[in-house]
Amino acid sequence: MVRLGVNIDHVATLRNARGTPYPDVVEAAAAAEAGGADGITAHLREDRRHMRDDDMRLLRRAVKTRLNMEMAIAPDVMAVALEIVPDEVCLVPERRQELTTEGGLDAAGQSAAVADAVAALSAKGVDVSLFIDPDARQVEAAAAAGAPTVEFHTGAYANASGAAAREELDRLFAAAALAKSLGLRTNAGHGLSYANVAPVLAMPGLDTLNIGHSIVARAVFAGLEAAVREMRAAIARR
Repeated sequence: MVRLGVNIDHVATLRNARGTPYPDVVEAAAAAEAGGADGITAHLREDRRHMRDDDMRLLRRAVKTRLNMEMAIAPDVMAVALEIVPDEVCLVPERRQELTTEGGLDAAGQSAAVADAVAALSAKGVDVSLFIDPDARQVEAAAAAGAPTVEFHTGAYANASGAAAREELDRLFAAAALAKSLGLRTNAGHGLSYANVAPVLAMPGLDTLNIGHSIVARAVFAGLEAAVREMRAAIARR
């Protein structure tokens, strides 16, 4: 079965909105794991708008499944990753003005920096993935950089409908097939919800879906553990 990584960034967003010590991201991780999450994803952004350095340290000690740290290639963030040594790191692009990550990493255009980051993290035993658009050039660049895993940005699919959504799925499937042929493990995420996740499950070689916003939004009404269980059920219905 496809694995589910639960992104808990927006638990930290809610905490930071009022400057309170709650809701606790460690408690959120435990609830997500109790609901069937195969891993916990947390993005330490350069501006620290949700997760903070100490959050990552606490999560590294508390997570019982796998900790996936999303991050840009920035010296201060890299230092935290090399300190805590998460199970996985997903390298992503960042822009200060964006609400969330709005596109894939340009692995082809930043080949030297990406390869250096992959090498440094891999030397610590970290499983590195590159968050990229479903584009053949980027898939090939990820393989050339030595990354064992790619995570495809599913935002264009999630925001489309009808024939356009089908076209975006075809792009995802073609890129995933190429990744598989190059020996890369394939993950996917961004904008996926209970309503649109099913078609993505047919991607060739799909290993893990990383989903956050829709699960945390559902948790407002159902609780986080139940919300994760509902997403697990949606994945199992494939």
